Amino acid sequence: MVDWQNRSPLGREVAMTAFHKPTLFWVLQAVGWTAYGLVRYLNGIVNGKELHYIYPTIAGTVAGFLLSLVMWSVYRGIRHKSPVLIVLVAIVMIVVLAPIYSVIEVVAYASFYEPEWLLKPWDYLTNTMFDAYILTGWTGLYFGISYYLLLQQQKEKALRAQSLAHQAQLKMLRYQLNPHFLFNTLNAISTLVLDDQGRTAGDMISRLSSFLRYTLVGEPTEKVPLKQELHVLGLYLDIEKVRFGDRLQIRMDVPEDAGRGLIPSLLLQPLVENAIKYAIAPSETGGAIEIAARREGDRLVIRLTDTGPGLAAVSHARESTSSGVGIANTRERLFQIYGERDLLRLENHQPRGLAVTITLPFETAAAEKIRGAA
Repeated sequence: MVDWQNRSPLGREVAMTAFHKPTLFWVLQAVGWTAYGLVRYLNGIVNGKELHYIYPTIAGTVAGFLLSLVMWSVYRGIRHKSPVLIVLVAIVMIVVLAPIYSVIEVVAYASFYEPEWLLKPWDYLTNTMFDAYILTGWTGLYFGISYYLLLQQQKEKALRAQSLAHQAQLKMLRYQLNPHFLFNTLNAISTLVLDDQGRTAGDMISRLSSFLRYTLVGEPTEKVPLKQELHVLGLYLDIEKVRFGDRLQIRMDVPEDAGRGLIPSLLLQPLVENAIKYAIAPSETGGAIEIAARREGDRLVIRLTDTGPGLAAVSHARESTSSGVGIANTRERLFQIYGERDLLRLENHQPRGLAVTITLPFETAAAEKIRGAA
């Protein structure tokens, strides 16, 4: 019952997900008029009609089916017109077609069931009021279903637009990596080449390539096991260790059960980058970064600590237009994906440094597959 001729590609795709274009009208027509004919025949049998009452019933049902196609051909062209015009056209169609329907039904009844009936002129209009009621009901159903589908289509479009905006925002947040890392890495590679450390430079390029491939190929909404995230994070840290040497100490404490938990891809990298920038780089002796994770019931708790200046560095970063992206970025990504605030908490780490605690719902790859199948 829906006019598909002037739909945009997106509108056509969305609406076709609700009902496939060619089948909707004909399925409703076939089911509706078959049910109507069955009810009329059973009603006739209950009221004493003979079994061959089936013939005029079939004739009347087919006539209704065909006349409703005439109405459909007219209605589909005025669906987007003003309500006043729609009502006026519907009234005209019913007034014109109801007498025609009545004549067909009376002739069919007289021919197939009661041939001895001597018809008078007014007898042909015996069923006009009843047929007008049937055609009015069909009209109401047509416009009701049509406008319902249009409303669903608009809702689908709005949801699709919201989803696209959501995806775009997540991509922006995922790819908002600090360019200083890339510049510093390339500079370090250049230095290694000048110092005739070609093997080390080549290894650094290989790790950089693997890390960048992971960051650019993965979907921004993808969730990966924590152990996979730590492997990729290891590529990044190996690159940084070439730059900082023994000044950068890394410790990880992640049990196997916690490592199976899913987290958004590249969630930890900007936090580690911040730790290196504010805790390791400014210090002549360097410092340490520790990543620990635990499963606590239905939650996965990840804790990242460093030996830097603590919350003071975070406050300084917020005042800078070129720094402090990592924490704000991560906080916003968590909200976009999980719809919860306060999943990320900052506090001073004793005896010194910053502690970043992330608390997420504990999910595994198997649970994700089951939920997707449902």
